[in-house]
Amino acid sequence: QVQLVESGGGLVQAGGSLRLSCAASGRTFSSYHMGWFRQAPGKEREFVAVFIWSGGNTYYADPVKGRFTISRDVARNTVYLQMNSLKPEDTAVYYCAAGSRLSIVWNGYDYWGQGTQVTVSS
Repeated sequence: QVQLVESGGGLVQAGGSLRLSCAASGRTFSSYHMGWFRQAPGKEREFVAVFIWSGGNTYYADPVKGRFTISRDVARNTVYLQMNSLKPEDTAVYYCAAGSRLSIVWNGYDYWGQGTQVTVSS
């Protein structure tokens, strides 16, 4: 099993930055694709970014391209989401996820953290 714990959320003004962290434990961290999803009030959980373990490639949802960066530190068993140029529409609970299958849909992942709130004020 894999256990995931997100941190780093908070309140930030539009245009600001936050870095989210997802600490993993359990199975070998590097053997999983690591994804970030978010869920805004009244909205479905949506894909944000994924770090592909085989080769370290990344893929981003269109709304965050050029603003968000996903990275992984295997030594620390941690995946990060650096969020720059934040917009009010980025306000959501952000979740990290681990999966053995590459996916951009939430039910394609096997393990989930509890989420961390990101609020962007205008």
